[in-house]
Amino acid sequence: MTQSPNPQSRLAYIDWIRGLACLLMFQTHCYDAWLSPAARQTEFFKWSQLGGTFPAPLFLFLAGFSFALVTDKLRERGTSPAQIARTTIRRGAEIYALGLLFRLQEYALGFPWAPWTDLLRVDILNMIGLSMVLMGVVCWAATFISRPESVRSASVLTTVGAAAALAMLSPPLWTTWRPNFLPWPLESYINGVHIFPEPQPWLFPIFPWAAFAFAGLTAGFLLLNAWSRRNEAKAAALAGLSGVGLFALGYLLDHQPFQIYAVYDYWHTSPNFFLARLGILLVILLGSYVWCRWGAGQWGFSPLIQLGKTSLLVYWVHIAFVYGRFSILPKGQQTIAGATWGLIAIFLAMLLLSIARTRFMGRGAEVFRQLRRST
Repeated sequence: MTQSPNPQSRLAYIDWIRGLACLLMFQTHCYDAWLSPAARQTEFFKWSQLGGTFPAPLFLFLAGFSFALVTDKLRERGTSPAQIARTTIRRGAEIYALGLLFRLQEYALGFPWAPWTDLLRVDILNMIGLSMVLMGVVCWAATFISRPESVRSASVLTTVGAAAALAMLSPPLWTTWRPNFLPWPLESYINGVHIFPEPQPWLFPIFPWAAFAFAGLTAGFLLLNAWSRRNEAKAAALAGLSGVGLFALGYLLDHQPFQIYAVYDYWHTSPNFFLARLGILLVILLGSYVWCRWGAGQWGFSPLIQLGKTSLLVYWVHIAFVYGRFSILPKGQQTIAGATWGLIAIFLAMLLLSIARTRFMGRGAEVFRQLRRST
């Protein structure tokens, strides 16, 4: 009988995925910010930007997964549903506030060239925070429609329903059902319209992006239940197979001779594309589990696991040195080779920052314990 990994190693694969999202984010931003107009016409650039379509879904999916982990721990401690809701909603509000603070920082660093409307742009941190608030509300509501012993099952059903609703309502809310009667700062949270005549695909509105967080929450509830904890490898394999099935389902639905939407945009709002991307995320989850359980993911020091532990910090800092006033290379002037050297520098700098952060936190906790003993 194979011995189960300890809880820390069991969840290392989540940090590894988060670190992978950081790496993909670094390369996307570096090449986008630094490559010259000629270099941006190459196949290399197109493939690098294709890789950039994964960090946002991964971060949101993992936010949902971590949310499930937190709520499970609180339930095991006997915390009441109302207190769990308050704790998780408050944490979501804190992340949302950090998103607003980040936008303020970017505006200050870009002043006087940055338009004031950038302060109200819906970015990924805003959406992670709002998604956590929504997940807290939905999970709290699930406790009212179920008996205490079936809260987990009710939570799974409600989160699946929320993810499906968010994905399926996205096409009309971007087109025929647009709430354009709202002021643009509010409408932008629905469809990412910002200050433009039409919704913008590079922003992160609730529809459809919050659906990835609810999908991650569902995956977390299923992969952290009692059976999955006893049969981790089987549960991870089932997640990967489910991912293949979802990808195939999205492909088949996309190739039907009819569509239910008046305006169908596969690459930006289609639920079929959501299914395909969710399927890929689940396959990545399986690959990460295998890598960290039997592969090199835990052979000593893992840079990706390290980055994953401090993903918010490295996200926050690297933007200033890639897009911001402190860019380490002149923007829009680099060859592929030059931008690649810059990417390596950013990766190493963020890795060192991450190591310093975790060591400082550990040392701070140790000092605090020593102070408590001496008082």
